[in-house]
Amino acid sequence: MRVAELWRYPVKSLQGERLAGAEVGPEGLAGDRRWALFDATTGLGLTARRVPDLLFLTGRMRGDGTVAVVLPDGSVTSEDAVLSERLGRPVTLRSATDAPGERHYENPFGVGEDGEYDWDTFAGARGAFHDSSRTRVSLVSTGTLGTWDRRRFRANVVLDGEGEDALVGQRVWLGGAGLDVVAQVPRCVMVTRPQPGGIGRDTGVLKAVHRERNGCLAIAALVSRPGPVAVGDELAGW
Repeated sequence: MRVAELWRYPVKSLQGERLAGAEVGPEGLAGDRRWALFDATTGLGLTARRVPDLLFLTGRMRGDGTVAVVLPDGSVTSEDAVLSERLGRPVTLRSATDAPGERHYENPFGVGEDGEYDWDTFAGARGAFHDSSRTRVSLVSTGTLGTWDRRRFRANVVLDGEGEDALVGQRVWLGGAGLDVVAQVPRCVMVTRPQPGGIGRDTGVLKAVHRERNGCLAIAALVSRPGPVAVGDELAGW
């Protein structure tokens, strides 16, 4: 399999950037999930599981290493007041270095009597704002995706081919970076959310992932050897 697409998501749960190449470090692709929006009232990190409107904003890395958020009207900001007005709640945009301690997010765990989701909190990874410390780079193949739009699954690496599930438990080279593939990626309500570009709300996606793939799609890896990766690079055995 070879790298067909590379993606980084500078701000957690926002749209990301397609790259021709990237450095892969201990916390994943350089700049990936280095910022997140937090609810200023609850202190919880925001994701599109709880706030679907996040998917209509886009994170962009600036040349000086800071981040900007592109709003649906094309305007660009990093101001908390502007983002709070857009999202209808007080929020703060934080970098991973400004939030060094334990971070908490919300997951839906069931449907309440009122027909709305009940929510549970969980602790995310330290460092870059990944949900889990066992996920620093995510990979999925075009064969696994089939006709599903790859943007629903937000993988860092889209591979041309198929068969990535068989790599769990193995050490591989992705270009010049060494990865330990540790698990399949369990999927949640986020893959059903609408996104720009004509991606509508579709609960059937998650139902199919549970029915056909035991609730998982894509693989998660830790970085054992930092190095560069570029579109066209081969995924090879160690």
